[in-house]
Amino acid sequence: MPAIKDVARRAGVSVATVSRVLNDHPSVRAGTRERVLAAVADLGYRPNAVARSLRTDQTRALGLVISDVLNPFFTELARSVEDAARELGYSVVIGNADERPELQDHHVRTLMDRRIDGLLISPTDGGSPMMQAAARAGTPMVFVDRWIEGAGLDEVPVVRTDGRAAIRDLVAHLYALGHRRLAIISGPAATTTGRERVDAFRSALREFGLALSDDHIGQGDFQADSGRRVTARFLGLPHPPDAVFAADNLMALGAMDEIRARGLRVPDDVALAAFDDIPWFLHTDPPITAIAQPTGALGHAAVTALVDLVEGRPAESVTLSARLVTRRSCGEPEGSTP
Repeated sequence: MPAIKDVARRAGVSVATVSRVLNDHPSVRAGTRERVLAAVADLGYRPNAVARSLRTDQTRALGLVISDVLNPFFTELARSVEDAARELGYSVVIGNADERPELQDHHVRTLMDRRIDGLLISPTDGGSPMMQAAARAGTPMVFVDRWIEGAGLDEVPVVRTDGRAAIRDLVAHLYALGHRRLAIISGPAATTTGRERVDAFRSALREFGLALSDDHIGQGDFQADSGRRVTARFLGLPHPPDAVFAADNLMALGAMDEIRARGLRVPDDVALAAFDDIPWFLHTDPPITAIAQPTGALGHAAVTALVDLVEGRPAESVTLSARLVTRRSCGEPEGSTP
């Protein structure tokens, strides 16, 4: 492999000049920069990232710990994070927590050991010794989608979507379609998104003169099996709900599986809606009404905030808005699919 001195010899400059070009130093003249970059391309030279990190105390790598890589929302989020990081000259190392707090902390520990420059985290629960340790160590950190309240982490910027208005729009939509017995498959109460979506749903029902009974709340874990399990309980009630809101896309798919397994139909027998829209929902039968998050914008905003922290600039929390996408899973008339 060619060395930096070979690039310097080919370009007719010093090793220090090559180093300044590779580090994008503004003092290098345009003609010199062009000669050096041409020599780099001709020789196929690649800088030693490990050596550079030891000199600069930066790895140009960010860590991303997501709750579940199999969840299409987080898959899309990871893609947008990688795209945004690449635009800013950073790479991304991803850890999948699989909704398990102990695995989440394992990834945080591993990423810190690898000397990443900063951490993007979507927490699986409300507390984490490793995240607290990272914060105490001064590791730049941003929460994305979910966040942790208290535990010494209140100063960590949060990039998230506020879904309350969209949930209110969903309840209004269901009410207008004649649904009165509404139920929710919630996420874990230990997560901020799990609690927030239930609170928003309950508040919206109250606005329309409806109550959310204990029988019509079922806690899932943001995975399909739990959606199916909770739906089975709902459908076994003496007065089952006529509409089910799954607070996550995978739980919605599990709910649909259970409804069909019982020989029932969506929306004729029970309406179904979901939080976190995914491309698949347009192709299900019927297409599923869902609340969409601006996932691409979420990932870009999270990376921008984290890079600001890494590079010594202040970073603020960012809150984006979700929107309701109506299709035909709640009894909408033909032609409702976008």
